[in-house]
Amino acid sequence: MTKTQTNSPQAEFSHIMLRYLTLFGLGSLILCSSLHGHEGPDPLAHWEFNSKTLQTQTVEARLGLDGHLKFRPRIVPDQLGESILFGGAFAECLITPDIEVARKILPQESFTVSAWVTVDSPQRWGGLVGCIQDNGNIESGWVLGYNQETFTFAVTSHGADDGDGLMTYLAAKTPYEAGKFYHVVGVYDGQEMQIFVNGELEANSAAQHGDILYPQSASLVIGAYRDDDEYYPHHGRIREISIYDLAAKATWVKQQFAQNEPLVRLPAELPAVPLEFVVRPYLQYATQNSMTVMWQTTAAASSRVDYGETAECLQSSAQDANVTIHEMPLRNLETDTQYFYRVASQNGDDTVTSEVRTFQTAVSQDTPFAFAVISDTQGNPTVSGKLAQLAWEQRPHFLLHPGDLVSTGTNNQHWIQHFFASMEPLISRVAMFPVLGNHEQNARNYYNYMSLPDPEYFYKFTYGNADFFMIDTNQRVDLQSKQYQWLDEQLTASKATWKFVCHHHPPYSSDENDYGDLWKTNRSSRGDVRARVLVPLYEEHNVDVVWNGHIHSYERTWPIRNNKAVTDTSPFYMITGGGGGGWKLPVPSGPTFKITCVGVTIM
Repeated sequence: MTKTQTNSPQAEFSHIMLRYLTLFGLGSLILCSSLHGHEGPDPLAHWEFNSKTLQTQTVEARLGLDGHLKFRPRIVPDQLGESILFGGAFAECLITPDIEVARKILPQESFTVSAWVTVDSPQRWGGLVGCIQDNGNIESGWVLGYNQETFTFAVTSHGADDGDGLMTYLAAKTPYEAGKFYHVVGVYDGQEMQIFVNGELEANSAAQHGDILYPQSASLVIGAYRDDDEYYPHHGRIREISIYDLAAKATWVKQQFAQNEPLVRLPAELPAVPLEFVVRPYLQYATQNSMTVMWQTTAAASSRVDYGETAECLQSSAQDANVTIHEMPLRNLETDTQYFYRVASQNGDDTVTSEVRTFQTAVSQDTPFAFAVISDTQGNPTVSGKLAQLAWEQRPHFLLHPGDLVSTGTNNQHWIQHFFASMEPLISRVAMFPVLGNHEQNARNYYNYMSLPDPEYFYKFTYGNADFFMIDTNQRVDLQSKQYQWLDEQLTASKATWKFVCHHHPPYSSDENDYGDLWKTNRSSRGDVRARVLVPLYEEHNVDVVWNGHIHSYERTWPIRNNKAVTDTSPFYMITGGGGGGWKLPVPSGPTFKITCVGVTIM
């Protein structure tokens, strides 16, 4: 080459970098490939989870935005480095809750997402990193995660074959082993989705094409499957997460895997998560001389309640048995007395202690009292949390809950994330007396989380000069049923000044369509016919008030006898179903038994 023959600066740089990378056997890595056909993508965001990047509750990003941990992290070392162990009710690393901020560091067209992780607890909807909304038929965003057997990758695009807003889930073929490290990569090039496990392509799909369809609102999170109404935190170690703005080729994925391949040969390990509260302390079944305190921890641990008539809590009640759901009855208490309490659990050297709260034992027979009634809290923690706070500000003596505490009783996260998290301001200070709704599905979770007299699905309690009869109208209540006969006996025996009954389904209702669509016909039972079988008992035994839910509104009837509104002291019925479930409207023309019927919603 003569002095007059020169290469361009770009060509000279490419030549120098190619020689340099080839010298070290790295000729197909990112810099070279980005100059020669994009064998590898460019990083948009990169997080490493170790003691160098962890600053208290913050994970410093190598690229992109720092992450904020919602739990107490534990650094887990191994022969090749460190990871952060995720575990507990709120185990996530929140990058940003603002979709507009997230979009600045997220790909818009093709992309690659890479993760080095372990899965310690399989679950149906596991999330490693993503930004999604998956609510009914409205699906948008993307997520790299796992199911109960293998890893998954999901994407929504503007040009999906199934129509806008439907997500495609790819499931890998290799079953993961709990506690083992895996390299999981999701790739989307605008026309095809791919998922790789340990360097190998395991599934692909052409169902999505076009730009990524992002939600109008969503959080970018690591370590959780999260949208507006679902939350499934990850349990396992996360070592590294990277997001790139181009679709990687298979050769690049293999090379990335090869760099850390010794990780997958490490033996499976299931390190214990830090001891934390999953459900903070709440109160059950108050009597004049006792109170039951319950809570849940991330790991099996001992149980202790410190309590007393001052904030020093000088008395204690303890159990050594290692459990995760703690149930501690406090007995020999004074009637109508305020107590202070805090709970503590210990697992080895790990201890968790709650703040100090108060409770009050049941009042004596001649003392006035007040209570809150909130039903159908369901999967709306924003509303139920606001109502819990407003109710607590009125200082009720206890809470009556006519059912549908959660949206899905078999889903443990609905109890943890929706119900207990939102109702804590109230139920940590006053006892809760619930009945089963249809959404509880008679699930084991209900019986695990409640401490009520046997058989728990129906029971009686006394407070002051009132008897409360709690019934499950999801089960048989006909004349030959166990509940009907028990209720008849208990009402006959009751000498209380006031008699109250609580069950989920209302015998009388003015809602628009649950018992016949009155916008289309004039035929409606105007209430639950099965529950109405109990009405003659209420009239015979002079029940004062029947509390119900199921209908998501507020309604109060006139006193009713023989299915007619009367002016004497017959029972009246009150629906208080505005605790969070979707608002329901009244009928076009009101029935004669209705005094008040108002839809309730809180924004």
